[in-house]
Amino acid sequence: MITIHPSSYVQSKKIGDNTVIWQYCVILPEAQIGKNCNINCHVFIENDVIIGDDVTVKSGVQLWDGMRVADGVFIGPNATFINDMYPRSKVYLDKYIASILCEGATIGANTTVLGSVTIGRYATVGAGSVVTRDVPPFALVVGNPARQCGYVTKSGTVVNMNLVDKQGFSYTLVDNEPVILSLNQTSGTLP
Repeated sequence: MITIHPSSYVQSKKIGDNTVIWQYCVILPEAQIGKNCNINCHVFIENDVIIGDDVTVKSGVQLWDGMRVADGVFIGPNATFINDMYPRSKVYLDKYIASILCEGATIGANTTVLGSVTIGRYATVGAGSVVTRDVPPFALVVGNPARQCGYVTKSGTVVNMNLVDKQGFSYTLVDNEPVILSLNQTSGTLP
């Protein structure tokens, strides 16, 4: 069952089961939203937008034509995405610049993501960052412009650039994914 608050204007029929759309949202007719998504209040989704399953879009987010959002992505409140690098009033592009948010990525509150940027699988962008270039999978980036300061595991454990977490456990990278070393290579018990 899809739940749509009566104050929202939802034109799309391409919405998956168990998705909830809260107050004052506008979703245009060609937008595609997967199942089990949570679209918070005051969200605008344009036509050429594809959202996967299990996605959370917090309040105040606009997803413009060209956006691709994979399964399990979290988009924090008031995150901003740009699909036209040189906008002008009443000038319309034939095709807008796509930004891609890969599986499991997290976009912090008030982040700005420029067009044509890909945020890698399970990467995390810290709140208030300005992303001007691609973010590798599992990377933790912060700042303006956003720079890598560590890694994040699938479960959300932050690992510094020396591949050690806050509890002192050591990791190695496998296809850029931080993987904890076996117990005999670390001190203590596994997290």
